[in-house]
Amino acid sequence: MPKANHLTDRIADAMNDDSAETMPGPSPNPATNLLIYNILLRGVGRLSRQTVEKALLGRKYGKDFAKDAVENRSLLHAVAAYGVTKYATKSVPGFLLVSTGLLAKTLFDRSQGRRAAIRSGQKTLEKQADPDSAI
Repeated sequence: MPKANHLTDRIADAMNDDSAETMPGPSPNPATNLLIYNILLRGVGRLSRQTVEKALLGRKYGKDFAKDAVENRSLLHAVAAYGVTKYATKSVPGFLLVSTGLLAKTLFDRSQGRRAAIRSGQKTLEKQADPDSAI
């Protein structure tokens, strides 16, 4: 058996129970169980992410604005965030590239001056909160 080189492979190997003959779950079909677990994990992940985003924005902008800004995100924004996250979690170079990009964006925002960066961010959030905008 090849050596596990990805963190998720190592964790799965550590959790592997050789005595289990079937995959635990509601269905006798392991593919169905995997699909159920996948949908469940993605749903819980999405709900928890949205809850945290609303809480962070709600502290400064209010509950209603935060709800609108999080829930009216465009499909392009969601796909871009998914793609960047997927790329960052696939490999160490991907993680380093994404981290460097985030650091560069933070440094750029700081170089603009605090007020200009805040105004720019608020304009973006206001567009995102408007269900009729194209952001």
